[in-house]
Formats: sequence, C-alpha cells, structure tokens
Amino acid sequence: MKIVVSTSSRHPNCPWQVRLDQHVVSFRSEAEARAFVATLESRLQAPHSFSPDAWPASGGSASRH
Repeated sequence: MKIVVSTSSRHPNCPWQVRLDQHVVSFRSEAEARAFVATLESRLQAPHSFSPDAWPASGGSASRH
C-alpha cells in the first residue's frame, strides 16, 4: 500500500490529505495526518494470525445478506 501525506486546496477546512493508494482521507492539520499514518503503519506491521475457522466454509469472497 502506498501512503502519501500532502496538502490539498480542495477542502479549505481540511487542507491536509493522506492518500492510501486511490483512497483519500482529509485532515485539518499536518499533525493529525501524520498521527493517522503512524497509527495505520503500526497496525499494518502488527502481527496477524488467521485461523481457518475465521473464513466462510464456502471459500468465496462474496458475503451474503
């Protein structure tokens, strides 16, 4: 995942943005944007364990409602 912090003139009340690939999240300050990135990166780097029981038995990725 590519993470980029930059300024933006699209939203005057939220001039900072974090781009996560194609998704953009706006922030009021650079500090807020960088804190979000730090939290996101720590969560991405955290150990993850996946058990077979956590996945649907059908093996498909579509959820049924």
